[in-house]
Amino acid sequence: MLRLLLASWLVGLAASAAIKPTAQWQTLSGKAPRVVAHGGFSGLVPDSSQFAYELAVSASVKDVILYCSLQMTKDGVGICQNDMRLDNSTNIQSIFPKGQKTYTINGEQVRGWFSNDFTSDQLFNVSLVQNIFSRPSIFDGAFPPYMLEDLLSLKPPGLWVNVESNTFYKQHKLDVAPYIIEGASIMRADYISSTEIGFLKSINGKLGKAKTKLVLKFLSQDSVEPTTNQPYSTILKDLKSVKAYASGILVPKDYIWPVNKGGYLESSTSLVNEAHSLGLEVFAWGFGNDLQMSYNFSYDPTAEYLKFVDNANFSVDGVLTDFPITASESIGGFFSVVHTKTRVISHNGASGIYPGSTDLAYQQAVSDGTDVIDCSVQMSKDGVPFCLDSIDLTGDTNAVASFMDRSTTVPEIQQDAGVFSFDLSWSDIQTLKPQMKSPGAKSGLLRNPAANNQGNFMTLAQFLDFAKNSSVSGILINIENAPYLASKKGLDIVKTVSDALTNASFDKQTEKEVFIQSDDTAVLSAFKEAPSYKRVFIIKEQISTIPVPSVTEIKQYADAVNINRQSVTKSVGFFLSGFTDVAETVKKANLTLFVHVLRNEFIAIPYDYFSDPIVEIDTYVNPMEVDGLVTEFPSTASTYLRSPCVNPNANLPYTTIPSTPGQLLEAASPGTLPPAQAPAPILDPADVVDPPLPPVVAVADQSPPAPAPATPTALKSGQPANVAGVLLCLIMAVFSFVQLRG
Repeated sequence: MLRLLLASWLVGLAASAAIKPTAQWQTLSGKAPRVVAHGGFSGLVPDSSQFAYELAVSASVKDVILYCSLQMTKDGVGICQNDMRLDNSTNIQSIFPKGQKTYTINGEQVRGWFSNDFTSDQLFNVSLVQNIFSRPSIFDGAFPPYMLEDLLSLKPPGLWVNVESNTFYKQHKLDVAPYIIEGASIMRADYISSTEIGFLKSINGKLGKAKTKLVLKFLSQDSVEPTTNQPYSTILKDLKSVKAYASGILVPKDYIWPVNKGGYLESSTSLVNEAHSLGLEVFAWGFGNDLQMSYNFSYDPTAEYLKFVDNANFSVDGVLTDFPITASESIGGFFSVVHTKTRVISHNGASGIYPGSTDLAYQQAVSDGTDVIDCSVQMSKDGVPFCLDSIDLTGDTNAVASFMDRSTTVPEIQQDAGVFSFDLSWSDIQTLKPQMKSPGAKSGLLRNPAANNQGNFMTLAQFLDFAKNSSVSGILINIENAPYLASKKGLDIVKTVSDALTNASFDKQTEKEVFIQSDDTAVLSAFKEAPSYKRVFIIKEQISTIPVPSVTEIKQYADAVNINRQSVTKSVGFFLSGFTDVAETVKKANLTLFVHVLRNEFIAIPYDYFSDPIVEIDTYVNPMEVDGLVTEFPSTASTYLRSPCVNPNANLPYTTIPSTPGQLLEAASPGTLPPAQAPAPILDPADVVDPPLPPVVAVADQSPPAPAPATPTALKSGQPANVAGVLLCLIMAVFSFVQLRG
């Protein structure tokens, strides 16, 4: 059953290949860099499995190279596994519990289960498992280790055989060199690499008519090469000697673009140009969508690939990757310019790169090609409108440290205590420092930490002036909490926004679109008399369906709907099981459809998108035909939407294809599936319409704010409770006690 489902899926992916253009690259050959699939599509399914290899062929460029790191069995059969310790990637511990041994490999004591202790027949009873915990495990146990002979039967477009630690195998009466030489005529490998110079020399000139290129694989610079007993850093300084026995080198990616201790790129080395001048090809390894990359790439794996293959100074000759689909789209489609109707809409500017709603975030968003920049309007105590994601300042600023005594609880807005903008004057707010928000911080995925506290917050007037003089095609103004501000704080945010737009002449101009967004239909109704503005009804909560009567209600107040991205797909755990009818229903009602909020971090992207933000974007653009993508990384969406790879008729070597939700789940074994989840709620018509806005009270009629509860959980985002208030109470209590004793 699994093979039938796999075959069906692969047929759908096969449409990704197209005709190769004649673009000139800065590779040694002048041709496009090669995509080398490390153990197949090992970023999604168990490394070096049949599924991984077949999927890599169908989801990648036509000339993808399949990489097999060769291990030898006791009976001299070659299997493909990237780790010599089989217990890291198989269930061999449970099949052969007494098979563990300790060996000396490259001078180090290594304990585990090794292929040289088992015959190929024994290993056929072992099953492959995913060896990186952040990757899906639903295919564990479905495939045995893959023999090199089996891989050859797939007739791969290209083959790369890697041999590591042949010295170890020779110590156990297993020599890979004769195995390679004798099978050269059948194997026809494009590349054979090794970390051992002695092995490459032993097969150099002995492969007959095979046009196989030999490649020296470098490990970390302080690792020692077994043949010469020299660190690889020393060998790197004498590439001319490498040319005597190899035609290329395979190096860790930081050999080319070093990363400093802070996680940022340093200047590129001269390695590629030096190697090319000697006639050596250069391949880089260590690429994966869910692996650590420099902060410079903003968690966009495509940006990382392009840094290696499409810069002004050089291009590597190939990349070794766990996600060949992403390398394929980077090399095969990201050049030239096209246009689509889908808008790129920022979320607090480019808030994935700079603190949200700051001048730097907006400048970056414009630089990244954003179509529409946004401003969520908040109000200060003295009535100054400014841009910030939340009315509670504790998440976006250092307000907790600066104004802890202003912490209050406002149940009408949120359950947790906070420091709210309407309790601080604009001069107070200007003293605050912006904070870099990192939604993936608990998983160690920080966003551009060097940018923390950088930038300045902008008033609404400053934002409008900036937008007017920028290249964006529109602005989106988000309005929340209008009833509370009017009835409790005497602040008319609706009129304030309207007047600001008029003062900036946005009510009369036609060059830039103006979107007024709110989750309150009464707010949208207030802008009904401004026909040049387009009103957007935002649904922040995840919903499972949106009945026609609900859409009918929305159409009375809005021209567009902004939907939570989790509302357009069904999910089971971190997998997609299908599409909901939400997008289709909204589009049928002739409402403009926006989807929010897109993020690049792989932990925010379902497995069906292959940890690739481009595939997620492509799914929204093509099957759903959404009109706008609200994103914290506008550069990723803009780069994709302006590239020809979005067009299946662009005559490119690779065209991205959207994900089909449910196919991963169908291909998985039932026992490995995550438990079913309760469906999200339905958006009923009663959930759409809000009561009219209350009158704006005089400031003198305001009630004093409720004090924040003095508990450690009083503030959001793990911030400390109102410690100052607690200490003050204790001091007063002690003082009263002393007075009584006196």
